[in-house]
Amino acid sequence: MAKAPKKKFSSAPNPTGATVAAEKHLNSVFKFNTNLGQHILKNPLVAQGIVDKAGIKPSDIVLEVGPGTGNLTVRILEQARKVVAVEMDPRMAAELTKRVHGTPQQKKLEILLGDFMKTDLPYFDVCISNTPYQISSPLVFKLLNQPRPPRVSILMFQREFALRLLARPGDGLYCRLSANVQMWANVTHIMKVGKNNFRPPPQVESSVVRIEVKTPRPNIDFHEWDGLLRIVFVRKNKTIAAGFKSNNVIEILEKNYKTFLATSNTDDAMVVDDKASMTEVVKNKIDQVLTETGFAEKRASKLDQTDFLKLLYAFHQVGIHFA
Repeated sequence: MAKAPKKKFSSAPNPTGATVAAEKHLNSVFKFNTNLGQHILKNPLVAQGIVDKAGIKPSDIVLEVGPGTGNLTVRILEQARKVVAVEMDPRMAAELTKRVHGTPQQKKLEILLGDFMKTDLPYFDVCISNTPYQISSPLVFKLLNQPRPPRVSILMFQREFALRLLARPGDGLYCRLSANVQMWANVTHIMKVGKNNFRPPPQVESSVVRIEVKTPRPNIDFHEWDGLLRIVFVRKNKTIAAGFKSNNVIEILEKNYKTFLATSNTDDAMVVDDKASMTEVVKNKIDQVLTETGFAEKRASKLDQTDFLKLLYAFHQVGIHFA
């Protein structure tokens, strides 16, 4: 039997006037790994809208996380001085390289192949990401904790995650993530993106948010702040007092208190050798703080940043630390 002739893929019209779409080519070459969050944004209007919202300057270096086949990248390259794209999948990186090869944008693109969370990032002014859902929270905190954080980040997330970033005290989705991110940054909703704008379509709807790190940063230690929130949001609808009754919490705070005593000149620095006595000292200090602040019977789901700061300050006054 004679072999069927091989098809050549091209974006140019063939002799019959038909066009073989680049999308067909990608579908034949790639089996998208949805376990890695590979849902390629295919709507050019949405892609352009995301880039426009970033307010890119001609002098900007833009970090793109998960560029995929480059539907956002090629638009960013038109506006930025340089694009640093972090891509885990070598196939995608190869496709993106091929896409810009021989164009004026080729020299403006640097691809870092590997896991974003394990990659040492160079300086960048703006971050744009169609974010793989598995790294949504770690990505946000990695951006917030950069030595010189980006001026603005335009990030696509699953809708519910985006709504958690935006939730306010009393909202059903308000959680540790909400309180934590809102301490360090201003978050605004940019647009909703339906699942049919992706190839292959994800199972959930998406949203794009803008994150702008506060300048100057709040003068508190990130790990201290996060340590307190971890405790009070373990069960956000239980009372604050209930969160501090866990044996694990008591052990952590007792260890931190011993470190505080060893490095301070406070009158409390009397050595308490008996473990039971030290445990009681820490429990009494917790009760003292919660009583004096009036937060013992409050719920984390109803408290705002000012409340948590007041609580953190009160614990510091009695030598209890969270990091």
